[in-house]
Amino acid sequence: MARPDIVPLSSNQPDLGVLAILGGLHRILVALVIALASVSLCGWTIHPLGLLIPHFPFWGTIKANNALMILLSGVSIVLSEPRRTKTAVRISRLLAGLVTLLAAIHVYERFAGITLPVDTMLAADAYSPHPGRISIEACGTLVFIGFVLLNLRARKRFLSYLVDGATLGIIFSMLTLASRYAFGLSHLFGENPANPMAVQTFLCFGILTWLVVNRRAEYGAFSILIGSQIGAKTARFAAPCAILLPFVFAFASGLAVRFHLVSTTVANAAATSTLAVCAFLLVLVLGSKTNDLEDAIRELSLRDELTKLYNRRGFYVLAEQAFRLAQRAGESFFVLFLDVDGLKKTNDELGHEAGSELLRSMASLIEHTFRETDVIGRIGGDEFVIAGRVEAHNADNPVRRLQEATILENSVPGRPFSLNFSFGYVLSDEMQSASLEQLLQKADRIMYEAKRAKKGLKPDAAKVLDAAKVPGATKVLA
Repeated sequence: MARPDIVPLSSNQPDLGVLAILGGLHRILVALVIALASVSLCGWTIHPLGLLIPHFPFWGTIKANNALMILLSGVSIVLSEPRRTKTAVRISRLLAGLVTLLAAIHVYERFAGITLPVDTMLAADAYSPHPGRISIEACGTLVFIGFVLLNLRARKRFLSYLVDGATLGIIFSMLTLASRYAFGLSHLFGENPANPMAVQTFLCFGILTWLVVNRRAEYGAFSILIGSQIGAKTARFAAPCAILLPFVFAFASGLAVRFHLVSTTVANAAATSTLAVCAFLLVLVLGSKTNDLEDAIRELSLRDELTKLYNRRGFYVLAEQAFRLAQRAGESFFVLFLDVDGLKKTNDELGHEAGSELLRSMASLIEHTFRETDVIGRIGGDEFVIAGRVEAHNADNPVRRLQEATILENSVPGRPFSLNFSFGYVLSDEMQSASLEQLLQKADRIMYEAKRAKKGLKPDAAKVLDAAKVPGATKVLA
């Protein structure tokens, strides 16, 4: 029974490369949003300084209350970062709570139809029908932002779900605001009481949304966006496409209508058709990517890490298939079982890295000697096996090719070890009704007998032993 104090290992680990990139971008953006909010707030509260701040066309100005709550949110994010002191975290939560309270008061004003002094507690803009009052979209977004920052590290199930839901609320609010810009281009370049949010304010809210989602990804359901798993990589690719594409096409459609390039009907039809094609292409890309990843996983599960040959599972899967095809075609099938000699001695005298190099050299020799259609595997520490079709009149050819290749390889100077092995070789013709497993067992027994004989005989005598009663093949190669 599992011990309750031991936490099982999880594959849900963050991607360190992604974290490094996000960390650098996070620091830049949080500094930018704090700077924008600070400059706007100083411009409202310090009149001489406000006169010095340049006003760009179509840029607008962040209202005083908005600037204050954006600034408090930015500072709260900075103080909540990892490795901060407990005091800093408490101050962060206090600031987040203040943002939530102020934004909630503004929401209450709207629904109650009243005006409270909080609207003009810092400054009142003279051009608004309701001086100092921020838009309902800004109020709602700030309520969500404040609540998430207040409970940023929530891990308990119910509260964590609630905070993740509020994070989705922030994303929804920002997408709603983006929709107004994408579908209402006539309001983007001029002041409109129905759309009072300035571009500068929208930019700050967009940055805050990214920062909050980025921080919440460390704790909640959004962690999939920073993971190293297949699903995480797919989500990082698909999420931006799913969110941005509709707005890109809507913006382009509205722009074409605004400049009288096409009619509204044509623009909508073109945008819809193009979006559908892009969505279809996205499905194809995701499907192809998933297939590639599945192939990679399957390959990893079937390959031996050291030699890159098939492992035991991979060999049995592919050799069984090849054996059945040979039976169906009425062709001979061979199994060659090898055991590398001297591996323990190499490990003891030269070190385990030399032993690993010995195995890799043996694997490379086998791979270059046999055909691509033959199935080659490493099924044990020093055991290799090769299986494939062979012509009955040339049954000993696989063994002869390996012998010749080994002699040539050992003649190359400079290697601290030589390639030596014992083997067992069997043909399906000798065991008409045998299964692949029975052929492997027979080859293994022959190899074992050859190894015993090799230890008990001098090298010259061992070389002339008959292997598996196959003409021209030796059971032991020294």
